[in-house]
Amino acid sequence: MNNFLKIGLVVIAILSAIYIKMAFFGSPDVVEDNNQITNNEVQEPVEEKTNKKDEIKYQIVNVFFIAHNENGEEVYRAVKREYIPEYGSQLKYAVKSLINGPTEKEKKAGVYTEIPSGTRLISLTESPSRVVINLTSDFENGGGTDGIYKRLFQLIKTVKINSNLPLYLQLDGKQIDVIGGEGVMINQPLSEDFANE
Repeated sequence: MNNFLKIGLVVIAILSAIYIKMAFFGSPDVVEDNNQITNNEVQEPVEEKTNKKDEIKYQIVNVFFIAHNENGEEVYRAVKREYIPEYGSQLKYAVKSLINGPTEKEKKAGVYTEIPSGTRLISLTESPSRVVINLTSDFENGGGTDGIYKRLFQLIKTVKINSNLPLYLQLDGKQIDVIGGEGVMINQPLSEDFANE
């Protein structure tokens, strides 16, 4: 009986030591600055970074905003975001991050978005054959034809780098073929050459 008590105390001591180590010394190092602007090259949709210390994997999604290159030309810039599973699928998280816009640090670096600030994601449905994104109609407000094209490209590029499924866009629950006050015609599913279709 005495041996069982000693073994039990040893096990409790080991578990307590492990708990204390994890609680006070096990916090993961920051893997990468989420606000860092990457170059304009296409990257893998999801990257997994491993913190060797704790073997914790971080998944990264890419979101497209707009910036000026060294020649002063506007370019679509992929910005990394650390995926947070509580917000849904990686694609849904990427689209939500796009709608939320660039961070203050990114804005100071000249990164901006053409997506109007009132835009909200109503739903995002992923099936084996398609992705349907339903946004509020605020998405088409303001900015003229040029602004409409830019925000559509931001959305398309963000979806396409995080999914290979055809993309369909709805505003307030209705699939659209004309968008904005200027009446920009679009064909669905959306692709990066939608303006030439």
